[in-house]
Amino acid sequence: MLKAADFRKIAREGLKGNWLLAVGAGLIAVLLGGTIITTTGSSGGSSGGSSEPMPDPLSFQQAMDGVTTEPVIVNFLLAVIGITSVFAILYLIVSLIIGGAVSMGYARFNLNLVNRTNPDIRDMFSETGRFKAGFVMQFLTTLYVLLWSFLLVVPGIIASYSYKMAPYILMENPDMTASDAIKASKELMNGNKWRLFCLEFSFIGWSLLAAVTLGIGMLFLRPYMEAAGAAFYREIKWERHKQTVDAQQI
Repeated sequence: MLKAADFRKIAREGLKGNWLLAVGAGLIAVLLGGTIITTTGSSGGSSGGSSEPMPDPLSFQQAMDGVTTEPVIVNFLLAVIGITSVFAILYLIVSLIIGGAVSMGYARFNLNLVNRTNPDIRDMFSETGRFKAGFVMQFLTTLYVLLWSFLLVVPGIIASYSYKMAPYILMENPDMTASDAIKASKELMNGNKWRLFCLEFSFIGWSLLAAVTLGIGMLFLRPYMEAAGAAFYREIKWERHKQTVDAQQI
């Protein structure tokens, strides 16, 4: 049974000579909401709360009093906030609509990377004809994780690990529905969620180094993690197939 170090090694071997290509694909995935392994529950993902101290109420009020004496500044700030909010909402909508299809394309790219079968940036858009399936997959997995999170944080994290292989499964099975892919991912991840957590946690040192570089290091860390995730999917898929074959021979 392969360990975290084995998956990282496979990822590095696949990335040799393909780092810039992988970084470009990773940027596309992030911008279009199509990341897979590093989306939730990841040591390389976004951090939780902020450690910065809250501003002093009095000084904050004094600052605002100063701002309100300049209507031009107030109007400018309101305009900036409004425009930013509109763009943020549009980005979330676009990510929700096309993110699922992009994640399937990213799954294809990373599998080609670790299989060394000529990964291409065009892989990222290979599933654009399946926007509906991708949207349903993205919507349902988000909904399920959210509902589990209403119970406690931990059940939500566990649920997120159950559904992480759905983009790979849906990409490799064009006739499968999004619901069936999510169900297949849940079955495939039975007994493997802890292994994936250990794989992601093994990147904690690199994540700290990436933080020191003001996040620039994440340009290279995320593709590394996603490639390792593709190697993980390939391995557990083969293990499950072998178990099925062995069971049939008994």
